Amino acid sequence: MPSFNANHYPYASRRSAVFAHRGMVATSQPLAAQAGLQVLQAGGNAIDAAIAAAAALTVVEPSANGIGGDAFALIWHKGQMHGLNASGPAPMAMSLDALTAAGHKEVPKYGALPVTVPGTPSAWVTMAERFGKLPLTRSMAGAISLAQDGFPISPVVAVAWEQAYKNFSRVFKEDHFKSWFDTFGALDGSGRAPRAGEMWRSPGHASTLQSIADDNARSFYQGALAEKTAAFIRAAGGYMELSDLADFRPQWVDPIRANYRGYDVWEIPPNGHGLVALLALNMLKGFDFSERDTLLTYHRQIEAIKLAYADGLAHIADIDHMRVSVEDLLSDAYADERRKLIGARATLPVAGDPPRGGTVYLCTADNEGNMVSFIQSNYMGFGSGLVVPGTGISLHNRGNNFTLDAAHPNCLAPGKRPYHTIIPGFLSKDGEAVGPFGVMGGFMQPQGHVQMVMNTVDFGLNPQASLDAPRWEWESDNKVSIEHSTAEHLFRGLGSAGLGHEVSWSGNQLGFGRGQIIWRDANGVLCGGTEPRTDGCIAAW
Repeated sequence: MPSFNANHYPYASRRSAVFAHRGMVATSQPLAAQAGLQVLQAGGNAIDAAIAAAAALTVVEPSANGIGGDAFALIWHKGQMHGLNASGPAPMAMSLDALTAAGHKEVPKYGALPVTVPGTPSAWVTMAERFGKLPLTRSMAGAISLAQDGFPISPVVAVAWEQAYKNFSRVFKEDHFKSWFDTFGALDGSGRAPRAGEMWRSPGHASTLQSIADDNARSFYQGALAEKTAAFIRAAGGYMELSDLADFRPQWVDPIRANYRGYDVWEIPPNGHGLVALLALNMLKGFDFSERDTLLTYHRQIEAIKLAYADGLAHIADIDHMRVSVEDLLSDAYADERRKLIGARATLPVAGDPPRGGTVYLCTADNEGNMVSFIQSNYMGFGSGLVVPGTGISLHNRGNNFTLDAAHPNCLAPGKRPYHTIIPGFLSKDGEAVGPFGVMGGFMQPQGHVQMVMNTVDFGLNPQASLDAPRWEWESDNKVSIEHSTAEHLFRGLGSAGLGHEVSWSGNQLGFGRGQIIWRDANGVLCGGTEPRTDGCIAAW
């Protein structure tokens, strides 16, 4: 475990770091954390607990994820790291020619066209089959109960839910969006979102979760649920066929990593953009950082992220379609060349040419040494706005990340996975697990990973303080948004003529990501932190 002071909280905090030794579940919603803990206490391991918490989050935080989304996992099991990519491809009948012929300049945000094959249920099944100790009927029981019996809405989820409801009420007029309002409206039929503290339930969601648990998602991908999903998407103007669902399989992948000051930082390989975080860290490790809250630290972090994103947006795609290799991008020689571009002033990011050679995050740990870094998402909040009637299956809109530029490696193609923003992270040192971490939130995620790693490794902050610390987000060109809790001199200094960043304050509570961290020390003691910007909770024993 990294060295830190458990009683040092230099930033405004409502929480302390949590210690335990038998097990720990960190999520963005307390009821989901408790669902995971109950599974640990029933004899499950960290993998079972992750499945329990993930399934529960589709119920208690539908504003950020759902059964019809995608998922990724990094799993530390018996001293080995394993990666799972459960992101789905575009339907085989969907093509660039079809969309451009219909007049589209980009893949739409909402409706049936951005819906790719949902991978989340397959992730739960695949993890349980390979590493779990309990059947899905046990690990998913808590989620099923929450959906069937109901639960009170938590405060931050209520804010996101209301924002989505108001937005969807303005833009969704077609009949195929009706089931979204039927599913996610307040139970009193008042035509609004449920408010904080109000009870809400979703019997259709409970029935679907029970089906997934009973038959290991066979109905979801090959049976009655699959038929209903494909027919609904086609009726809404999409291209999904039953065969797209039936043919889908998640992939076990070799995680990628970069060494940062003696710590291995692990990410899932493309089509995810965890590579962006590693590219930035490779540049930053060539500098010395003695203090966190200085202009030079912020400036170098921002410039490194800009350069890393320039490469990521130019090169990342479904890995079979990439034209440069991950190894070349992560080479020390390439990092040295890119680092030279970080000067005294902000510059516009440009992709390099290496030499050839709406999301929820959770993490879990048990007393057997297993640890899981898990993330699942419907992408833009509630995703596509489509809910398969009567099922609670809220479909994501991940296909919106495809480009319709035929020359780009991330161009839409049948059976191809899109560029993906959700990324789980993990730290290890000298071949031993340190622990899982993650910061959800679209294109904020690699930026959050870099800030979390540096808070831990460079600045010695404990897990809770690492999450409490003010964050920044590079947006585009030289534009950077900064949290109001950031020191005034940093805001003014970054925007000065000398540094040249275009900075703006942001009061968006949900805009800077929502993270969780669990570290383990050599004696097996766990220490966790949870996100103060949301309804986060650590359940431990």
